[in-house]
Amino acid sequence: MTDGAAVVTASSVLGFAPHAKFRFDETRGAWVILAPERLMLPDEQAVAVLKLVDGARDVDAIIDVLSREYEAPRDVIAADVLPMLQDLSDKKVLRG
Repeated sequence: MTDGAAVVTASSVLGFAPHAKFRFDETRGAWVILAPERLMLPDEQAVAVLKLVDGARDVDAIIDVLSREYEAPRDVIAADVLPMLQDLSDKKVLRG
């Protein structure tokens, strides 16, 4: 956690910050996160997670969906999802 960003937990409900846009870029043929003076190209796993970030679902629900979809243990999914979401929260791309 840096710069006073919130700690992301299983009960956190996250959404994209108003200045951050998550969308498919036709030119690049890839999903991107656009923020002021910043372009991020999330990998395939991050895209799967970010598509579920809707400002209504908590992180626990996102982990449940991914665990079912990929038929993977919840703890394995959580070990990847929580740090990724925390990093994006620290970068002020996501907010709770």
